[in-house]
Amino acid sequence: MKRRVLPLALLLACGVFLAPASFAASTGTSAVTLAASANAVLQVLDATFSLLPNAADYSNDYVEATGAAGLRVRLKSNSSTGCVLYVKCSDASPQIALGDFLVKTQTAAGAGGSTLSSYTAITASDQALWSTGASQSGFLQVDTDIRIQNLFAYPDAISAGTTSYTDNLTYTVVAQ
Repeated sequence: MKRRVLPLALLLACGVFLAPASFAASTGTSAVTLAASANAVLQVLDATFSLLPNAADYSNDYVEATGAAGLRVRLKSNSSTGCVLYVKCSDASPQIALGDFLVKTQTAAGAGGSTLSSYTAITASDQALWSTGASQSGFLQVDTDIRIQNLFAYPDAISAGTTSYTDNLTYTVVAQ
């Protein structure tokens, strides 16, 4: 029995080593699936912002910052139906009256979107500032124009320095 096992093992081993290359597997496939979900990214470029009215601003009874001189945010979204950029002032006790704090943007809306193109008083709830109806795959900068009106309602003690009045804006971008 030992004599038959050894030759049989040698024959099988030689068959494996001498197998033609045409019988060996040379290709294969694997399915890779990316389960992408709609996401939006927001970067606030101006975390703090100050307006310092001059004599002409007091004559006009408002001070403003527009375009790239205003508040800047960047956003992007991979949603095929676009995204909306919202802004609000949800301070419990805003120091600048919300009716005196106006916002708008000159940034053109994305495809099928809209933009808040005329000054509107800020509110404590989300206001749509800018939107697009298509994917915004690269970062887009949206500039918020700001106007504070009724300047004489914000007194300053005649002393060294100035009196600061601060409201905090909250930006939110939502994939549609």
